[in-house]
Amino acid sequence: MSDAYDEASSGAHAGGMGDNDGSDHLTTYDGGSAAGDGERTFAALPPAHGRGFARTWWGLAWLQALEDTALDTAQLKTGRRLARAGAVGAVSVRPGRITAVVQDKDGTPRRSDVLLQRLSPQEWDRFLDMAVERAGHIAALLDRDMPPHLVEDAAAAGVDLLPGIGDLEPECDCEAWDHCGHTAALCYQVARLLDQDPFVLLLMRGRGERELLDELQVRSVAHMDLEEPSRAESAETVQEGVDAAQAYADGLILPPLPALPPLPAEPGLPPSLDTETEPAPGVDVPALAFLAARAAAEAHRLLAEALSSGHETLAVEAELTLAEDAVRLATAAPAAIGARLADGSGRDSDGLARAVRAWEHGGRAALAVLEEEWAPEGEALARARAALDAAWDEDERPTLRAAHNHWTAVGADAQLRQGHDGRWWPYRKERGRWMPAGPAAHDPATALAVVTGGE
Repeated sequence: MSDAYDEASSGAHAGGMGDNDGSDHLTTYDGGSAAGDGERTFAALPPAHGRGFARTWWGLAWLQALEDTALDTAQLKTGRRLARAGAVGAVSVRPGRITAVVQDKDGTPRRSDVLLQRLSPQEWDRFLDMAVERAGHIAALLDRDMPPHLVEDAAAAGVDLLPGIGDLEPECDCEAWDHCGHTAALCYQVARLLDQDPFVLLLMRGRGERELLDELQVRSVAHMDLEEPSRAESAETVQEGVDAAQAYADGLILPPLPALPPLPAEPGLPPSLDTETEPAPGVDVPALAFLAARAAAEAHRLLAEALSSGHETLAVEAELTLAEDAVRLATAAPAAIGARLADGSGRDSDGLARAVRAWEHGGRAALAVLEEEWAPEGEALARARAALDAAWDEDERPTLRAAHNHWTAVGADAQLRQGHDGRWWPYRKERGRWMPAGPAAHDPATALAVVTGGE
């Protein structure tokens, strides 16, 4: 084994079967992190029925590394089942290694470890120097966010933070030579921890949160001390006489920008239309008041997004079509205005109600799945069938009848619809019509469980 990996620990923290309920919380038994050899132990998480294991892009990247590495997809299915059932005990995370006791279906405990190569001292130096130059990266981490440009900047400095193919090395006392169901279950559970705190990944790579922040503080002070003489010399140059445009470009005469104002707690109130003046002919006052209120709510939403960490890295969304915007407005419209929106969008009242239901589950992507029918072909069809085959054991797999991108469960009022992005949307038959039943899932079994009540 390479020196970059930790030696096996003398024991693992065993946890229960995770039968507590509630949302995921990072409950640690030991959150210490000292001199690069720190260890954090997280209490067993509750079962993950009806939800994916990762929602953030870095959590999904972790799972992608697992799924690209494992040679036996059946073991991945077993791992997902064990993790969903809460069979993964307390998870110990330390540099180079994660450990947990995972219980088999028959209750047999298995000590499982997954190894991840630690960053070398030289790699940490490059990462820390990059982080000092870009303070926004550390601010994002403190907000428990890992923006893509942080990982990209680290890669440009020669530091790979996220694991790739073959980077997650399994060890299990079941003596499997590849990823077994136990190590896979451990990885699926750790994806949930990473979702909530990306510092967990940095600890695996060799540095705990406290140590990392202390080192950054020391380097930041040293960096400012080095810059101070240069600033003083530049200021003297300005006093002697410098081209105004150049001084402006160098930022030498600009005062620091004020802090951004805080986000208002709620949208502002539009001006009241209740006046003594009669409205002009053809002006629908209730509709106009509704549109003004929705415009204020939308402005508040856009401002909240603009102030969120990493917003500048997000792609600009295309403008909504008139038909899409009518559905967006109808989600909060009173009945009288809803009828006008239905007419304006070319839908009847039932059609608008179905569209609103879809929008509430997933916005324009869910609306497209409701209203667009397409036939997967070639690679898209192969990926869909592979996902369906991998989601259940052969004796548990429901019978699905395919029609274009619709997969209907035989003998049940349940249907899966596949989007162009490969995600699966649950549908339920209500009064003879297929209705959207929940948000999308990457795993078809998770999506189908929404409408069937099981996996």
